[in-house]
Amino acid sequence: MTVHLSDPEIDAAALEQFVADHGADLPPVAIVIAAYNEENGIGEVVQGIPAIIDGLETATVVVVDGAADETAAVARKAGAMVCDVPVNRGQGAALRLGYRIAREGGARYIVTTDADGQYDPADIPRILAPVTTGDADFATGSRVLGRQETHDRVRRLGVHVFAWLISRMTGQRITDTSFGMRAMRAEVTGAVELRQPQYQSSELLIGVISHGFRVTEVPATMRLRVSGTTKKGGNLVYGYRYSRVVLGTWLRERRRASTGSPSPAVGATAGRVSAKTK
Repeated sequence: MTVHLSDPEIDAAALEQFVADHGADLPPVAIVIAAYNEENGIGEVVQGIPAIIDGLETATVVVVDGAADETAAVARKAGAMVCDVPVNRGQGAALRLGYRIAREGGARYIVTTDADGQYDPADIPRILAPVTTGDADFATGSRVLGRQETHDRVRRLGVHVFAWLISRMTGQRITDTSFGMRAMRAEVTGAVELRQPQYQSSELLIGVISHGFRVTEVPATMRLRVSGTTKKGGNLVYGYRYSRVVLGTWLRERRRASTGSPSPAVGATAGRVSAKTK
């Protein structure tokens, strides 16, 4: 008989195994990566992550999301702390588990990047810097302020369309809503409601702004994939699903705000968004 575990049960079992494998304590900076069938690229990504950033030790936590290949083994060999989840649930679920591992392990700061090599590890210190200096609670890279090597005109247009839409919805100017390299204070991930199994970048961004955390954008580079193919679907599917997440999150956050739920933003100027320039 097949036993189907709930998401909390899956998370609890995966977290227990992670602690058994790696211990309960993490250094100040946790680099969290969600990975699904990325055996050809994850090793290079992990090896490129700095061990020390501005005097702070880092640990790379790779949450393997039910992969059917050797992603977990390659990530371990490259030096990552691996949480190997046997069920494929989506990038959003994997990142939520990674955030929990980081918070409960005592990390003060969390950085995310993708397993496919599209983000340059050299950008991590610059994106993390506004958070560690106390100038922001959440920092996200922006290919619009920086550089992108992708040539898909539809995707490029989509970046601008969703940036305009979310800027109008939140009342704050955003140039890039789906950049996968971000840095934040660890407690931010526990304060914002996160539900999405996929397309979670906009949910996180809208939630962070809606809660009044200080947000900044940093110029960064979007590279071509090192290997593999996108798991997000074609342009039309991606655009439709992403827009549903944007609208659903915005409506949810409006309802939350209307009930008078307290904002957890400590020392923040509510909703203030700034952009770092080169």
